[in-house]
Amino acid sequence: MKKRNSLLRSIAAAPHVFWAVLFIVLPLIIVVYYAFTDADGGFTLENIAALPEYAPIFLLSLELSVIATFICLLVGYPLAYFIAKAKPERQKLFIMLLMLPMWTNLLIRTYSIMAIFDDGGFLNTLLGTSIHIIGTKGAVIFGMVYDFLPYMVLPIYTCVSKIDKHMWEAASDLGCRPVQVMTKVILPLSMSGIISGVTMVLVPSISTFYISQKLGGGTFELIGDTIERQFVTNALNSGAAISLVMMVLILISLSIMNKFSDSEEGGIIV
Repeated sequence: MKKRNSLLRSIAAAPHVFWAVLFIVLPLIIVVYYAFTDADGGFTLENIAALPEYAPIFLLSLELSVIATFICLLVGYPLAYFIAKAKPERQKLFIMLLMLPMWTNLLIRTYSIMAIFDDGGFLNTLLGTSIHIIGTKGAVIFGMVYDFLPYMVLPIYTCVSKIDKHMWEAASDLGCRPVQVMTKVILPLSMSGIISGVTMVLVPSISTFYISQKLGGGTFELIGDTIERQFVTNALNSGAAISLVMMVLILISLSIMNKFSDSEEGGIIV
């Protein structure tokens, strides 16, 4: 009986294993291969040695993604708290409204932002001004926040909604003011949601390329743009080396964040 159950589990897991190998493991192997080979297929470390040339782009990508993540946290935590405190039937409505823009393709949403912030767009027409927004870092940060804010709100909302309300009442009965209840009870218990949200926003923000291309107006380049340009120009080895470093940095950051959420419900699993 045990052998039969084991066989059934193996059969059930086979499609998932095949999918993971085909679309996760195999692409990683290909990236590693191209990162350590030259155009002729010979082993080389030149692609890795050339990475310091892209340090300013790395730093700019990190700067904008950290700013966008911080703004998402400032906006997303109060929003998640407000939704969690609402009545159950209203929570469903608020979550639906939060997710509604995600039903629209990222490209269309980005073009919509361009139509609003363009020199002759809706905002300047409404205000009767000629403020230049597209092509600035602020426009790119706004695009990141707009596109990735739900990824910050949802995990925090999940954690806050699971906190036993009796703990809030007990803290108040013991003399804690509302600010102390927030800082000493709610924030610590929702830390795993914060960590998950920060990761889910930071990772796509630091590697995005379409948002920076359209909202940045080509005035500056992020690391995602650089990787795309390398592959478009058939510089596969250089692009793979940059991608490999990005993957390593992301895995390191995820591992560090996991250290802070290992004992918390809702932590990140790598």
